[in-house]
Amino acid sequence: MHQAFILGAGLGTRLRPLTTRLPKPLIPLFHKSLAERALDTCEAVGIRRFAINTHHLPELWRDETFGIPNGAWTHPGLEGGNGLLAEFGHWHDRPVHLFQEPDLLETGGGLKNLHHWIEDGPLLIHNGDIFTTMPLQRLVDEHRASGLPVTLALRSHGEAQHIALDESGRRVTDIRKMLGRSEGSHLFSGIYCVNREFLDYLPAGEKVSVIPAFLKLAQEGRLGAVVLDEGHWMDLGDRVSYLLAHRTLLDLGPLIHPDAKVDPRAIVERSAVGPGAVIEAGAVVRDSVVWPGATILGDAAIDGCIVYSDRPVSGPHADADL
Repeated sequence: MHQAFILGAGLGTRLRPLTTRLPKPLIPLFHKSLAERALDTCEAVGIRRFAINTHHLPELWRDETFGIPNGAWTHPGLEGGNGLLAEFGHWHDRPVHLFQEPDLLETGGGLKNLHHWIEDGPLLIHNGDIFTTMPLQRLVDEHRASGLPVTLALRSHGEAQHIALDESGRRVTDIRKMLGRSEGSHLFSGIYCVNREFLDYLPAGEKVSVIPAFLKLAQEGRLGAVVLDEGHWMDLGDRVSYLLAHRTLLDLGPLIHPDAKVDPRAIVERSAVGPGAVIEAGAVVRDSVVWPGATILGDAAIDGCIVYSDRPVSGPHADADL
């Protein structure tokens, strides 16, 4: 398996106002975007070429501070199903194509839009706005061994347990009980493998979810699954989960980036401070996340805040997005 599709076109409405500045997959987690962490995860299981779909604030995927680290982006002549040319660049010398969706195509339509890009062989699909350290090699190996069109990576625990499995635990029998077969018992992680034949289950040129195609495969007994309960899995869909991730995933890197400018007379406790951020003498920052390039003035006292804008912060604030 050498190719992956990162779903990057979501709107991230639950994370507003943060997503008024950045697409949700570009929001930094310990100074590296969720999307780049997804790229890291995929590269670790052998992925060598990537496609990413974009919609909201697409130009920021090329931004030097928040976007995908890369040289020049070009139009290579590769066309999406919607008729738009993909932008081409590199990440870690791996080719990356950005497929713009001015009109959102949803998960199924976005995948179908890549039909010219997808090569023979299986494809790993990774939601761009989640963080995980699950052992994805097991997903890849299970998919290859099963010969099925699709294999979903599942979790046994979580709030959205919509996936029902058969007795073997390796076939999906229902989703949200839409087939009337059984109640769900597992959470869909947003990561899965597909073979090219799965594209035949998706209509061309339509805005459509992958769920109807998943249900058809489940009816046929051909929707595979593997349960991966090891490692972290986090949907950073709201500010509470975003702040919590910076308090619990401490092995991801230093809280204060080496390129941040923190005056020694400032107080910074249990807070992530991004590269280029400035925290002046006298400022107090507790249990907060300060994005790259942000400025905290000397009279500021913030607690439980996310500083996402380029406006200097002053005065007291608690549990606010600034």
